[in-house]
Amino acid sequence: MGKYILKRIILIPLMLLCSTFVIFCLVNISPTDPALIILGSDATPEAAAQLRSEMGLDKPLLVQYANYIVDAVHGDLGTSYFTKNAVVDEIMARVPTTLKLTFGGIIFAMIIGIPLGIICAVRQYSWVDNIVTTVAMFLAAMPTFWLALLLMLYFAMYLGWFPVMGTDDGVKSFVLPILTAAFPYIGHYLRYTRSSMLDTIRQDYVTTARAKGNTERTVILGHALRNALLPLVTITGLYIAGLMSNAVVVENVFALPGIGLLVLESIKKKDIPMVLGCIIFLATVFLIITLVMDVLYAYLDPRIKAAYMKAKKAGKKKAPQEKEA
Repeated sequence: MGKYILKRIILIPLMLLCSTFVIFCLVNISPTDPALIILGSDATPEAAAQLRSEMGLDKPLLVQYANYIVDAVHGDLGTSYFTKNAVVDEIMARVPTTLKLTFGGIIFAMIIGIPLGIICAVRQYSWVDNIVTTVAMFLAAMPTFWLALLLMLYFAMYLGWFPVMGTDDGVKSFVLPILTAAFPYIGHYLRYTRSSMLDTIRQDYVTTARAKGNTERTVILGHALRNALLPLVTITGLYIAGLMSNAVVVENVFALPGIGLLVLESIKKKDIPMVLGCIIFLATVFLIITLVMDVLYAYLDPRIKAAYMKAKKAGKKKAPQEKEA
């Protein structure tokens, strides 16, 4: 297991370098001139050229990328063209809002979607299964911005239960955004849980558990569910990344000061350092979450443990034989 975790950790910097290089190239080949953004469109060519030289923009692309990576390793992602603040400080100030939205949405989706998936699997092809599955598919296909506007119109404007935008009302400010982010993933969790449970409850060990006289509740929750939840560990990491990307839409609709809204505002203003810093931060978070989920899955799945134990034992047996030869 140690080798498995070490390999995954080593891959993170390599993948991050590849992703940052692609992002850096795409941003820098755009026709936008940072010097004109900072100085204004009426700046003289001499002043723009001098600023490009001071910022190192007159150097080759690979040299610019190398300098950027060196600064990023030391925690410097550049300075915003408009606020003149450090990109890292701007991102860190917005992280709590995005984390509340992301993990609040994923937790709510799991709490609702997984139990409904279990019920649909146990009562396969019943009216409950048909209705719940249809509703789940409808929620999964619903556009995020449209769902946000419907929730805002009914619960905020008509009933007046929750605020329309901002974070001034504390927890109440996050209720509608979390519901908007979670509803599509409720359908995803339901479908994956249902499918995984249907595969599990047909296994021989579940039949054996029933033959031993265990109650149906014990068989489903104690034996089938534990193995059916293993695939959900991996997709949860992907869903967390998906929720963080959906934050661009949700935070924009509800005017939440998170990273998603920061990315959108930076793109509109053509604030290249801020856009680049936000994307790199999100890519790093995604890679770390993927690593955690893979390691957790490896610990929870006994088959992966057994495979590594067999490989380790085979290596030990092979070593003495090579010495004898």
